[in-house]
Amino acid sequence: DLKKVPGNIPPDIVKFDLSNNKIRQLRAKEFEDVSELKILNLNSNGIAYIDPAAFSGLNNLEELDLSNNSLQNFEYGVLEDLYFLKILWLRENPWRCDYNIHYLFYWLKHHYNVHYNGLECKMPEEYKGWSVGKYVRSYYEECPKDKLPIYPETFDLDKDDEEWERHKEQSVQTVKKHGVIVTVIG
Repeated sequence: DLKKVPGNIPPDIVKFDLSNNKIRQLRAKEFEDVSELKILNLNSNGIAYIDPAAFSGLNNLEELDLSNNSLQNFEYGVLEDLYFLKILWLRENPWRCDYNIHYLFYWLKHHYNVHYNGLECKMPEEYKGWSVGKYVRSYYEECPKDKLPIYPETFDLDKDDEEWERHKEQSVQTVKKHGVIVTVIG
């Protein structure tokens, strides 16, 4: 019946099972003193909110179970310290498919070595049952193609300065036609 993560966790702990408690939120730096932790089970707690710095310090975590909670999305930064994560359990959460779910999807996409399951839209009703990946792809498909700014996918780093300036001017003219201003830094 724990309502929060205990503060007296042994620093050399490798596996920590907090499943089936009543922890509704994870606060910042809850696990910062247990850097050797490899497996963390938070299954069945009713967790609805995770602070972006909650997993700060868990640099060696390999498996995280967040199944059967009340998570609808992750704020940007929640997963950033989990460098060695290999397994992420996400099933049985009411994932809300709106713009806020994009961070989680893109984090998983860019961390292709992380195996995960259970990322299915539960809300809103029109996306219920969809995979989050399908929802994110459909989000961009709804943008009319003629309204998207036109810009090169890749830049040739060996272009000489004159060619680069000409290319930049053409891009700015194209963008002005569509009423959007794009600044390229780099």
